[in-house]
Amino acid sequence: MIGLLRGAFFLLFVRPVLTIMLGTHVRGRENLPAKGPAIIIANHNSHLDTMTIMAMFPMRMLPKLRPVAAMDYFMRTGLMAWFATNIIGIIPIVRGGRADGANPLAPCEEALDRGEILILFPEGSRGEPEQLQQFKKGVAHLVKARPATPVHPLFMHGLGKALPKDSILIVPFNCDVVAGEPFFWNGNVEAFMETLQTQMTGLASKIHMVPWD
Repeated sequence: MIGLLRGAFFLLFVRPVLTIMLGTHVRGRENLPAKGPAIIIANHNSHLDTMTIMAMFPMRMLPKLRPVAAMDYFMRTGLMAWFATNIIGIIPIVRGGRADGANPLAPCEEALDRGEILILFPEGSRGEPEQLQQFKKGVAHLVKARPATPVHPLFMHGLGKALPKDSILIVPFNCDVVAGEPFFWNGNVEAFMETLQTQMTGLASKIHMVPWD
């Protein structure tokens, strides 16, 4: 039943909004993972980011797509928690690192071991529209724990205008997505973060960005 509800939500709501209302244009689609385990890393500007990425994949792959999000945000109410975990399929993680000695990335590592595809936004919270923020190093530690996992960089432009932070109204605005070639763990946290930043900056340069009002 959950699978049917999830499929209906993406087929009848998410896909029509993204293709008709926003006219989302995707380049480099061949660089998206065809199977898991894999990690997709993207910039973060809007609540539409997650659904936009998930809608790029065939419907049959929905059960394998697992966005990673902060537990304290999506677990505020019972209804929100149910929708986030069952319909969107998020993996909730605790912010704040290893204060209690537990590994906050353990659920992500277990998902990769099951052959799932993680969707990560290492900027953390949504920043200013189309302004790439500093990436947090948690993603590097995850990749270090599963070094054979391919990392797929993804840059999105326009969603921060279509559904800005703190807004509930979707504004018709063309959106562009560029998917880059995958890369792997290179043996060092700092070197990995530098590679990631270079990859994302390179993808951003492929989009003609109109200055925001």
